[in-house]
Amino acid sequence: MRMIGFSLAYFLVILDTTVLTIALPDLRASLGGSLAGQQWAVNAYTVAFAASLLTGGAAADRYGAARIFKVGVAAFGVISLLSAAAPHLGILIVLRALLGVAAALCTGGTLGLLAELFPEPAARARATGLWAAITGSALAAGPLLGGLLVDLSGWRAVFLINPPLALISLLVMRRVRSPRGVRRIDWSVQALACVFLGLLAEALIDSSVVAFAGALVASAALIVVERRSHAPALPPGLLAATWPELLAGTVANFAFACALFVLTLQLQDVRHLTPLAAGLAFLPLTIPMTVNPMLTGRLVARYGPRPPILGGLALIAAGLTGVALSDALTPGLVMMGVGLSFVLPALMAGMLDSAPPGTAGAAGGVLNAFRQVGATLGVAAAGTIGRPLLAAAILTAATCACYALTTRRHTTVPA
Repeated sequence: MRMIGFSLAYFLVILDTTVLTIALPDLRASLGGSLAGQQWAVNAYTVAFAASLLTGGAAADRYGAARIFKVGVAAFGVISLLSAAAPHLGILIVLRALLGVAAALCTGGTLGLLAELFPEPAARARATGLWAAITGSALAAGPLLGGLLVDLSGWRAVFLINPPLALISLLVMRRVRSPRGVRRIDWSVQALACVFLGLLAEALIDSSVVAFAGALVASAALIVVERRSHAPALPPGLLAATWPELLAGTVANFAFACALFVLTLQLQDVRHLTPLAAGLAFLPLTIPMTVNPMLTGRLVARYGPRPPILGGLALIAAGLTGVALSDALTPGLVMMGVGLSFVLPALMAGMLDSAPPGTAGAAGGVLNAFRQVGATLGVAAAGTIGRPLLAAAILTAATCACYALTTRRHTTVPA
């Protein structure tokens, strides 16, 4: 039951990265706004989520994973209700940003609980597979559930699914307790991370030179403050040891978010499908992400994370190429879905294995922060570059080659 409890919360977190995308045409008809406004309605969540993940992981390590988890889930339910009542696009964007902060607290607590309940690497790899299968269903449910709700009651309905599920998760996890840690939190680093990601997304969405220059300044300040901090946000040596996994996670989410945004608008605005029909069209992409992570967990437990990550990146690149060059979407979407179902659980298992003792929340937070940066950039790139799907395919293929050249050939997890 505990596994279901914290997986259900992460289900909500992932659901909200995709469920609003399918509702964008109805949102535009209801509240108006430009293409950039629609992108921010999606990106406000992922930007705030990515920027706050380090804080969520650090808070879980410092104050106890269970406590932070419960705070995040409760806030997620309340803010979802407010989002459903948003009177115009600006307020919705602000609420989506706050929802991203709540999601970061949920995620930090979830990853800390996963490490606490499954301390052995092989058992954790299998549990991660089950967790990924449960939460992967959110990616399958997002476009389909979003389309169904929009057809029935408009875009506001996509937020009303969250409060009852958040309440169930809290009830299941109400007796779970976690010890407090000793890790300190550097709030200045977290503030600079938020500024950097916000300016970077603004630069990409609106092609703003001023915002891009501000992002460069913020990134330089972030590096300086982090190096001088007595309580750095990143455990020493973590980035150096895991940068190939972080790159793979960033690019995988870039590819997924870019494809989802481009194809949603194409299916509804060009092919004139209803929201529900568009959601059904994404099932070849999302169903493999629901059913395949259990297999991925077994593969990681037996062979380590490297083979699933390499195979998954290759499949994503091939699928994107097929979707970009052909009117037949299904074969390419299936390859992308299978590829993502290999990559994402394997990346999580690898990060948790490499985390220093007492920093599982931070390590998971770093990976998810990089992944959400990728998602943010994917949505931004979808509206600013030509042939975005083909560009994403080339980037994914290059990342696959880089990962193959920079990681060990034989990495196994003890049974």
